[in-house]
Formats: sequence, C-alpha cells, structure tokens
Amino acid sequence: MTEDPLERLDREERERKQKNTGLRTTTFVLLAVAVALAGALAYIWSQKNSLVNDLESEKADLTEQMIALQSDFSNLTSDYESINHQLDTSREQVALLIDKLQKTEATNRAKIRQYEKELGTLRSIMKGYIVQIDSLNTLNKRLTADAAAARREAEDSRRANEELTQKVETLSGQVAAGSTLKARGLRMEAYNASDRVTDRSSRVTRLLTTLSLVENTLAEKGPVRVYIRVKDPEGVLLLNGNSVDFTCQGQAMQASASREVDYEGQEVELSIYLNDIPSYTKGIYSVEAYTVKGLLGKAELLLR
Repeated sequence: MTEDPLERLDREERERKQKNTGLRTTTFVLLAVAVALAGALAYIWSQKNSLVNDLESEKADLTEQMIALQSDFSNLTSDYESINHQLDTSREQVALLIDKLQKTEATNRAKIRQYEKELGTLRSIMKGYIVQIDSLNTLNKRLTADAAAARREAEDSRRANEELTQKVETLSGQVAAGSTLKARGLRMEAYNASDRVTDRSSRVTRLLTTLSLVENTLAEKGPVRVYIRVKDPEGVLLLNGNSVDFTCQGQAMQASASREVDYEGQEVELSIYLNDIPSYTKGIYSVEAYTVKGLLGKAELLLR
C-alpha cells in the first residue's frame, strides 16, 4: 500500500521535531552538569587557597616567635663561663631552627608541628637559664656582703687589738717603772707552699709571727726567749713536735713555738715560725707573745 505523500510529510515533520526536542534536552543537561562542575571546581580552588593562606600565616607567625626568642637569647648575658657556653649552644639551635623553618613549605604540616614543639622546648630552656642566673647572682651578692662584713670585723678587731696593746704597753710602763721588756708591731701572717702570703685556709702551710722588742736601757740585758701561743678559731692551742712548756709569772703554760734572742737594750726584731700543723680552717686565728716575765702582746689573723 502506497503511503499518502501528505501523511508521509507530516510523519517526517513529527519525527524531526521529536529529534530536535531530544537534542535540546541533552544539551540543557550537559550545560547543567558543566555549570555544576565549574562551581565545584571553583569552591575547591577557593578552599585550597584559603587553607594555603592560613598555613602561610601560621608559618609567618611561628617565624616571628622564633626570631623573638633569638633576640631574647642574644640579650641574655651571664658572668659565669659554664652558663655562657650553654647559651652559645642554645643560640646556635635557635638559628638552625629558623633556617629549617624558612626552607620548609607551609603545607608540610608535620614539619611545622615539629618545629613548634622544638620552639617550646627552647623557651623552657630559656626560662631555666633566667632562673639559674638569678639564683647565682643572688648567691654572689650574699657572699660578697658576707666577705665585706668579715673584712670589716677583722679590721675592727685589728684596730681594737692595736688600741688594747697600746694601752697595755702604757700601763705596763707606768707600773713597772720603765724596766719591763716590751714589744711592738706584733702580727701574724700565713704563707703557702710557695712562701707567699695568703689568706686562704686551704693553702696555708705555716704561720709567721713577727714583733720587735723595743729599746729599753733599763731592762735586763742578755738572752731572752719569746714564746708564742697560737689558737685556732675554736680557741684550741696549736701544737707540734717543737712545742715547749714554760712558766710565766709562776703559771705553767704551753707554747706553740719559741725563739731566743740576745737583748742588749736596743730594739730587736724577731720572727717565729709555726710549722707542721696538719690543716687550717676558715676563721680568726689569734696569737699571744710572752716572755717568762709576762705578756708581750696579742694579734689576730683572718683566714678565708
């Protein structure tokens, strides 16, 4: 059966319209998908840029903190060699940490977190240095004050002893009618193994007492033995193998050491060493000089 030409044209027109409609629909769907993908990509790009900016800002802030700590270490000073050596090591660690941070990408979050922990450790070390230096400075001030006080006390004691010796000499001269043998310039010094004067108790190897028997033409002439009694800070008399016994104005006494000189009425200087004492302690040592007729004088020595 032959199809009517008009019907065939109508049919073909309908089929063409159906194809066009399907094509438009497909086009619209593809456009919608493309728009959605573009929006998704734009969102992802925006989020990535925001995250990168945050990480860069975080890295910059961490860098500023490290530079501030580096400045703090540079400004921290000490008078103690051991602490200065430790400070130099810590300064090198901070500089190395800053260099590593600057060479690390901000997106490497594991490394950034590691550097934050190292920064915290260096801050704790910094606080420890500050506490240690403050403690040492406080102790040093206290020791300095104690030493100054000890020197003042020793000087006061020396002056008091000189004044007392002068008074004793004056009174003795008045009572004894000018015939009693007298001494002046009594003092005691400590020497180390190199035969140098020292005030360090740990370095003392011997003590030297010096004095002068003053001129007195009325005094008895001839051999005179001078005895010294040296006492430690606890008041214990120091004795060795050369210690001797003597009697002073009827009283039996022990001497740490002694020496005999020939006195002819003129001034005589003499020195008496005290050796072979095992050790010395910190404090004030005293010495008393005698003849068998009486006390010649006293002196003190401070050992640190």
